[in-house]
Amino acid sequence: MRGNVVDVHFEPPLPERHRALRTGPDGCIVLEVESHPAPDTVRCIALTPTSGLARGAAVTDTGGMLEVPVGRALLGRMLNLFGEAIDRLPPPETAARLPLHRPPLPLAQRVASREIFTTGIKAIDLLAPLERGGKAGLFGGAGVGKTVVITELIHNMVESYEGVSLFCGIGERCREAEELYREMRDAGVLDKTIMVFGQMNEPPGARFRVGHAALSIAEHFRDAERRDVLLLIDNIFRYVQSGTEVSGLLGRIPSRVGYQPTLATELAELQERIASSAAATMTSVQAVYVPADDLTDPSATHTFAHLSASVVLSRKRAAQGLYPAVDPLASDSKMLTPSVVGERHYRIAQEVRRVLAEYEDLKDIIAMLGMEELSQGDRETVRHARRLERFLTQPFFTTEQFTGKAGASVSLEETVHGCERILAGEFDGQPERALYMIGAIDAALGQPA
Repeated sequence: MRGNVVDVHFEPPLPERHRALRTGPDGCIVLEVESHPAPDTVRCIALTPTSGLARGAAVTDTGGMLEVPVGRALLGRMLNLFGEAIDRLPPPETAARLPLHRPPLPLAQRVASREIFTTGIKAIDLLAPLERGGKAGLFGGAGVGKTVVITELIHNMVESYEGVSLFCGIGERCREAEELYREMRDAGVLDKTIMVFGQMNEPPGARFRVGHAALSIAEHFRDAERRDVLLLIDNIFRYVQSGTEVSGLLGRIPSRVGYQPTLATELAELQERIASSAAATMTSVQAVYVPADDLTDPSATHTFAHLSASVVLSRKRAAQGLYPAVDPLASDSKMLTPSVVGERHYRIAQEVRRVLAEYEDLKDIIAMLGMEELSQGDRETVRHARRLERFLTQPFFTTEQFTGKAGASVSLEETVHGCERILAGEFDGQPERALYMIGAIDAALGQPA
C-alpha cells in the first residue's frame, strides 16, 4: 500500500481494468483495478479510506465494474460516489443500476444545437451565450466568484427548466454542499434536482470517479427517461488534481507542470460523455479553477478544447467591484455568430467588445496624462466604456443577504437593447453610478443624479 494505491496479488487470469474489488471487514473498503504491473499483481485505486487494511488481507473480486443506482427515486436526494444517501434520509429505492464507466454516445447519434440557453445574467448572455446541449466553462482563480455564478445559474435556470438538474461537486467544501442543498429546498426546486458529491475530505480515488458516477445518472435520464438534463460541475480542476494525486501514487513520471502524463485522456473520458442525443439534450456548465490566474496552465488549456462557451472571471474586475467579474475580452462562445444569435445581437456584442478594448488601451494614457489629453472621439469611447462596464454588473438573487440589493434576472432582449442605447449615447448625461448594479436599463432612469 502507498497511500490510496493498493497492490493485490491474484492468480491469473487477473481482473480487468476498472473491475471493482472489495476488502477489509465486511468488504467495506472498495478498490478499483487501474493497471497490471506484473503477471500476478493488480494495482488498484482505493475509493474509500484504507485505514485498518494490512498486508495479507483477503480481497474479493466482485466480477464487475462499480455501479451506481439510477432512476426517478434519486430526485431531491444528495448522494456520494456509490449512490448512497448522505442527506440523513433513507436509502433511495431503485432497482436500476448502471456502471460508472460507459462508452460515450456514438458520433452518429449525437445532435448539435443552434438554440441559445439564456441565463438571465447580462454579461454571459451578451458576450458568451451558452448553447442548449453544449458545454460551458467558468474559468477563474481563487475567490473571484465561480461558485457564486454557478449558484445564480442554478437559481435562474432550475425554476424554468423543464428537465432534470444534476449538480456534481468534485473536491469542493462540505459547507458549499450543505448551503446549496438548503437553497434548493427553500426555492422549491429540490424535487427535480439530484446532487452527487465527492468532497474535499474524501480520498483522491473518490474525487477522481465521482464525475463518472454523476454522468451515468445523467445518461439514464437522457437515454431511458428521454428528459433534458442540466449538468452543473464544480470543479473540473479538482478532478484533474485528484488524477494528479493518483498518478503520482501509481508511480507514473509527471508531465508538464507536474501534471499526470494521462491528463488529456482522462479529461476527454469525462467530457466526451457529455453529449446530446435526438431524444434529449444534456447541457453542462462547469466551474474551472485556474491556478495562479494563469490561463496557460495545462489543466485550463485542455479544458478549453472541449467547450462551446468559455466565461473567464477576472481578478482585476473583481477588485474594482464589478460583479459578476466576467472578462468581456477573454470570454467567448462559438454561438456568437450572426446565423445563431441574429445580426443585431452579434453587431452590438462586437461593438461592446471594441469599445471596451479601446478603453483598455487608453487607460495608460489616462493614468499618465489625464482625460484632458484625449481626443473628442476617445473621450466618447471612455464615456461609453465606463457605462457599459457598470451596466454589465448585476445584483444576484443568491447574494441578496450579503449585498442588501434585490436580485435581478434580465432577458436577452433587454440586455441587447440596454447596450444599444448606451452605445448610442442616450445615457451620456446620466451619472455612471446610476448604471451600477441594476437589472434592465430603465432602472437607471429613476435614480437620482
